[in-house]
Amino acid sequence: MSNQNNVKNSQAEQKAKNIRIEQLIGKIMRIGVIISVIIMLFGLVLYIVTGTTGFGSHYYLTSFSQLLKGIISLKPYSIMMLGVFALILTPVLRVVVSIYSFYKEHDKMYVIITTIVFIILLISFFLGTFLHL
Repeated sequence: MSNQNNVKNSQAEQKAKNIRIEQLIGKIMRIGVIISVIIMLFGLVLYIVTGTTGFGSHYYLTSFSQLLKGIISLKPYSIMMLGVFALILTPVLRVVVSIYSFYKEHDKMYVIITTIVFIILLISFFLGTFLHL
């Protein structure tokens, strides 16, 4: 009977851990979206106040250095692009947290799978950056 209680306690502890991890991931996603929206709204307000994007028409940012220069100069378009970038990074952060949580649970298969997903995300990010796809 004691062995069954130990198994039930272990299962309850695992379920509680899973719930905490799911709550943490949900919180990260909500915070990421909120931060992104705040940044984009700030850029929108700048655009409304200044009446310009800060760049000429049909201008597209093609590098992070251009983005950073625009952010430092408080150009509305760059600020809004930073918000979009933050929104894109939110699910990537979720993948990183998932890798860590699976590692803590000693779930090697999911650590490997999630790490592969993360590597694919990084490769696609760098291909898009360097090839301007």
